[in-house]
Amino acid sequence: FTSDPRACIVLYLQVAGDMATTVAMRCLLTVAVVLASLIAGAAASGPLSTGFYNTKCPNVQSIVRTGMAQAVAAEPRMGASILRMFFHDCFVNGCDASILLDDTASFTGEKNAGPNANSVRGYEVIDAIKTQVEASCNATVSCADILALAARDAVNLLGGPTWTVYLGRRDALTASQSDANANLPGPGSSLATLITMFGNKGLSPRDMTALSGAHTIGQARCVTFRGRIYGDANINASFAAQRQQTCPQSGGDDTLAPIDAQTPAAFDNAYYVNLMSKQGLFHSDQELFNGGSQDALVKKYSGNAGMFVNDFAKAMVRMGAISPLTGPQGEVRLNCRKVN
Repeated sequence: FTSDPRACIVLYLQVAGDMATTVAMRCLLTVAVVLASLIAGAAASGPLSTGFYNTKCPNVQSIVRTGMAQAVAAEPRMGASILRMFFHDCFVNGCDASILLDDTASFTGEKNAGPNANSVRGYEVIDAIKTQVEASCNATVSCADILALAARDAVNLLGGPTWTVYLGRRDALTASQSDANANLPGPGSSLATLITMFGNKGLSPRDMTALSGAHTIGQARCVTFRGRIYGDANINASFAAQRQQTCPQSGGDDTLAPIDAQTPAAFDNAYYVNLMSKQGLFHSDQELFNGGSQDALVKKYSGNAGMFVNDFAKAMVRMGAISPLTGPQGEVRLNCRKVN
């Protein structure tokens, strides 16, 4: 039977007697089933879809993967940098590539906000991937979708999980430094602040604790953890002393240290093992295991890497669905650094 309700009416008019009612009822039942399926699909993926570029740019995922493989091979830390860029993009007015916009005469963007200045890196990697994507399918794939795919590949290339990236985001036409300053949790955040700020984005405390596991890779500047290694009581003494050797009480703000000293370039669950022994580098890290509501989950993740990576992948899908621009909203930028 047809799934078009107008055709159901035509059938009803064409068939006489009791058969008319039977035909119409069966036809409308088919319509109801189709509509239920469409509604269920929309609820599962929201406005985004897995096959958004299947016909328009079928090679986009392989292009992004190749670009990220080259970047991570050249510098493993770049994987962590791209993952962090995606997080900092999504938490500021949604996953819309606003973080990639340079300042203009009409707005001051996010690049020089407190959490991003001299910190977020990898813009040139996204630029290079965008160039390759444009060469394959011009004016088709958004910078926001490229960043979402790049973050997934960054994790996977460093030994972490993979997941299905829903696509169809469009790019923002503006950016806001003040919004970046207001929406990104800092390294000195309390557990209550973390739960609230992630909750404001529709992410649960479990999502927050899993996503914090991104700190199993990457490096941090001395200025971001100085307060912890010199001022916190709930810190392993030998760990603090080790970090103090390269991060003095004054000066050396940009000196780097691995966030996870055990396996800094491998995406694993060592981050949670570190928290169990009071070796979280940031104050906000150790807040996840400090006698609070997330202690039990941290303990589970520390002993069950499979549970962690599974939860992390699911949380990344949810984070990637924060307030995307879709349909007629925004645009597909030709240059990720500026509006068309």
